[in-house]
Amino acid sequence: MSKIIKIFDTTLRDGEQTPGVNLNIQEKLEIARQLEKVGVDVIEAGFAIASPGDFEAVRTVARNIKGVTIASLSRAVEKDIDRAWEAVKDAERPRIHTFIATSDIHMKYKLKMTEEEVLERAVACVRYAKKYCEDIEFSAEDASRSRDEFLYRIFEEVIKAGATVINIPDTVGYAAPAEFGKLIRGIRENVANINKVDISVHCHNDLGLAVANTLAAMENGATQLECTINGLGERAGNAAMEEVIMGINTRKDFYNITHKIDTTQIYRTSKLVSSLTGVNVQPNKAIVGANAFAHESGIHQHGVMAEKTTYEIMTPESVGLTQNKMILGKLSGRHAFEERLKELGYTTLTSAEIQSAFGKFKSLADKKKEVTDRDIEALIEVEVSEVAEFFELESFQINSGNKVIATSTVNLIRNGEGITEAATGDGPVDAAFNAMERAAGVSVELEAYNLRAVTEGKDALGEVTVRVSKNGKTFVGRGVSTDVIEASVKAYLNAINRAIADFGEGIIKAG
Repeated sequence: MSKIIKIFDTTLRDGEQTPGVNLNIQEKLEIARQLEKVGVDVIEAGFAIASPGDFEAVRTVARNIKGVTIASLSRAVEKDIDRAWEAVKDAERPRIHTFIATSDIHMKYKLKMTEEEVLERAVACVRYAKKYCEDIEFSAEDASRSRDEFLYRIFEEVIKAGATVINIPDTVGYAAPAEFGKLIRGIRENVANINKVDISVHCHNDLGLAVANTLAAMENGATQLECTINGLGERAGNAAMEEVIMGINTRKDFYNITHKIDTTQIYRTSKLVSSLTGVNVQPNKAIVGANAFAHESGIHQHGVMAEKTTYEIMTPESVGLTQNKMILGKLSGRHAFEERLKELGYTTLTSAEIQSAFGKFKSLADKKKEVTDRDIEALIEVEVSEVAEFFELESFQINSGNKVIATSTVNLIRNGEGITEAATGDGPVDAAFNAMERAAGVSVELEAYNLRAVTEGKDALGEVTVRVSKNGKTFVGRGVSTDVIEASVKAYLNAINRAIADFGEGIIKAG
């Protein structure tokens, strides 16, 4: 009989620590609902004490997501544990996840504590957290660079104190698979009470080995795997959930492991997280990249046409993709559009969201001969990530050329009244951004600008993602249009509206 592995998703906590990513509460809840649908066992919703916003996000997820364990991270400090419990206490299955570093380098330079002091703190805090709830996870930060004997000792003592999960992180992605598997096996063989708890692993990808180390740990007895969607996370990221899961699925003959993940939701989940975080998935990314199921070589094409398994070790349908192609154009009706949304996996949209997306689809169909699946996905992702529109775009004009100074006039609507401003800039996009800041009365710093064609051809839908900062906070804005200047203007205005939603209308300067 196959052993069932548990999947602990930390996209909302470690994934949000990806540089440049800043999710609001509604976006975190949207991702959590999709994680609930995909079937993860645990959602680490955040680090409750990190900020008031993170606390509210954890609490919102805890109150709204059912049938999944909801965890909050906390340092081995009583005030962190208090805050974590306050955030998760309304969950159906709450968990407090507390950690302390155990490697010599961390204890000496970061904690300035001895092994005995770290052991005493770990035990005390697990015991303290246990008074709040039954489910306590303890992590030994930088475990892969810690002394094995100290790990055996600290794990045995925290289990005695009430820990129900012990986590062995490869915090800086230092371990090699054989080495990490041996570490897990050693813990199983040398911690006397290890059979009372789940053994979890949390691997980082600094050397590109996070998935390999995670699977090696599973082979050697780990019962919970910690991952993120698209491998998001600090520095080079974490083990990518989609790669771990499809590795297990594709090689059932080797691993003999099962899980509760609905793999047909993988692609949809990846796209949602990519859209809301503003972090694009590279085309050659395993499982969910645009090229993952693409065949360009004539030899490959011939082989796949004769027998798919010649070059496909898993089917596109198994991760939620479809090989079918429905041609949608300006003569298509709402019924055909809705049916295509269902086929693409968008089954939870409200009637209002569908109607709004359909209007955008009809406008796009007037400009394009054919609207593809990728066009529709881009439209829906913008619809899902919409925020309150403090300012709406009425119109814009651009005057630009190689021998003139680029100028832009922008007309925004606020509370039913038009605001028009003009500005110059270093090119049409810069001029439009400057005019928009004047009209909105909000100044932000542009940190990143990304333009990509959603499809091929001269009439391709352009998708612009911008990352801006204001008072130390980062906001991601998105816009789509067949006109790349219009897509840029929409993305920048989306980011400004997000900044206002976060800081309040007090940041708007009177014109």
